[in-house]
Amino acid sequence: MSDREPPCPDGPLHPELLALLAEAAGAPPGWADRITPGSRLDADLLLDECELAALARLLRERFGPQADLAGLRAGLGLAALEALTVADLQKLLPGEVRA
Repeated sequence: MSDREPPCPDGPLHPELLALLAEAAGAPPGWADRITPGSRLDADLLLDECELAALARLLRERFGPQADLAGLRAGLGLAALEALTVADLQKLLPGEVRA
C-alpha cells in the first residue's frame, strides 16, 4: 500500500467488523453507526495504540491470520498510517466474509 489513501470498496461494511471496532474502542452503543468505509482509524475514530492492538487481536481471533492489522501497519509510513481506513481493514477479511 502506498502513502495515498486507497479507494473505498463497494458495498456495506461487514457488521462483525463494526462490532469488533466498537469492542476494541470500548465505544458506547450506536458509535459504530457513524462509521463509513472512508473513516480513518486515527483521525476519525481516534483509536489509540492500545485500541489498535486490541483490534488486531480481535481481528485475528475472529477472521484468522490473514486479518493481520499489525502486519499491515508495520509496513506503512506515517502518512499511510494516518490514512488507514475501515475499508483497508475490510480488505484484510477473507473473501467469503467480505462478500
